[in-house]
Amino acid sequence: MTKDRLYIYDTTLRDGQQTQGVQFSTPEKVQIAEMLDELGVDYVEGGWPGANPTDSEFFELKPKTRATFTAFGMTKRAGRSAENDDVLAAVMNAETPAVCLVGKTHDFHVTTALGITLDENVENIRRSVEYMAAQGREPLFDAEHFFDGWKANRDYALECIRAAYDAGARWIVLCDTNGGTLPTEIATITRDVIAAGIPGDHLGIHTHNDTENAVAGSLAAVEAGARQIQGTLNGLGERCGNANLTTLIPTLVLKEPYRSQFETGITEDSLSDLTQVSRRLDDILNRVPMRQAPYVGSSAFAHKAGLHASAILKDPTTYEHIDPGLVGNRRVIPMSNQAGQSNLRRRLADAGLSVEPGDPALGRILDVVKQRESEGYSYDTAQASFELLARRELGSFVPFFDVERYRVTVERRQNALGQRVTVSEAVVVVNIGSERFLSVSESHDGAGEDRGPVNALSKALAKDLGPYQAIIDDIQLVDFKVRITQGGTEAVTRVIIDSQDSSGRRWATVGVSPNIVDASFEALLDAINWKLVREGARQTA
Repeated sequence: MTKDRLYIYDTTLRDGQQTQGVQFSTPEKVQIAEMLDELGVDYVEGGWPGANPTDSEFFELKPKTRATFTAFGMTKRAGRSAENDDVLAAVMNAETPAVCLVGKTHDFHVTTALGITLDENVENIRRSVEYMAAQGREPLFDAEHFFDGWKANRDYALECIRAAYDAGARWIVLCDTNGGTLPTEIATITRDVIAAGIPGDHLGIHTHNDTENAVAGSLAAVEAGARQIQGTLNGLGERCGNANLTTLIPTLVLKEPYRSQFETGITEDSLSDLTQVSRRLDDILNRVPMRQAPYVGSSAFAHKAGLHASAILKDPTTYEHIDPGLVGNRRVIPMSNQAGQSNLRRRLADAGLSVEPGDPALGRILDVVKQRESEGYSYDTAQASFELLARRELGSFVPFFDVERYRVTVERRQNALGQRVTVSEAVVVVNIGSERFLSVSESHDGAGEDRGPVNALSKALAKDLGPYQAIIDDIQLVDFKVRITQGGTEAVTRVIIDSQDSSGRRWATVGVSPNIVDASFEALLDAINWKLVREGARQTA
């Protein structure tokens, strides 16, 4: 059976930048564009030329992509020609193969927001698209507020998109700009638009997530006949975000009926990079990845209940809708005081540790986990610390180094300019075999700002580990979470640290102490020891 082609249009660099707290630099935009191109999307929308210095600089670089590089702008203003409109000129001067022009299709917005007549708006749409087509660009018309406009005045909304289509628009993109249209409505209206004469292979869908239905609405439009899907990585976008491509892409590629009916530009190899792409974007934004994100979240294939883990051991399809490796993710069997031996054996197997059923060590490990969790530890979210605990009980792990002592100081003072500053400094002394190593480090970022005592401690600990230094040089501390597990004068602090290396591998460790710095240090020690174990480091006599 011949499959229909679906086109993936990414607007992370434009609509995704509307996310509160997100502002891409030019080098970051280049990096993200390269990631998107490697992933295999069909269109990369780079931004709005002339709208801000970053976007203008980005388009001046003229990134070379396999995907169709696209500039975004708006239709011409009333009272001037397309040839003499400065906004259209900025978009044209970007020299991109495709241009997406936004225009009003809701009569209320035309008369209220723009303050022009309905006929003037239609003329602006027609002339703008004609001009872009005549200049050899591939025009897309972004039909703003289309679904609300259709419900308010069907004839006028249709007149607007027909004007763009007749003027040469390759794609008419139906936009649920306010994010309030439900999937059943989107499907019905998309079918009505096709029946009115706009072919489905010229229709796109652009949804927002204000009712948590952006993905469902996009799929509804595809089922109704639309053949272009617009969205953003990790669902970035203003308010509640846009349709999430890290959910839509694997759904379209892997799930029926889409897998059998459609083809995309996403290959199996590039799909296996999806989780890494998602996390790289979060790293660029300095955001913590959402654990429960479908397909790519660290908990997307986590099985905590003993019953589930037992079934997973027999057949993963019992509790997994896809093989996590298809999207570059992995199965996780967390450890907690709810765990049984099935969870435990599976988790040990994932760590490369084979233990036979009934082995007394299994009971010992479970007892230690339950005891330590009663003290405030949490191995459910700290898999690397659990692995080290298990290896100790199995007799297969001895720490690679011994910490003789450490000291952390925090000083608040005035600098030479009379400014009040805070300086954190850490000293760590470790013994490796017969050698003694002393490291001192201050905590500050590139601008000289203090990053706190835990950062100083982390830098000092990883500054000089003698024979192990080359192995740990690429460790980065990417997340730091603190929770007080008991109140009052006997409060206990739990610290969970997420670390990552240059291969993209990520692991979590836990420390518990009444002292937050000491709890952090315990988690840091586990992070380094786990890395050394996984890299096959040899013990130094």
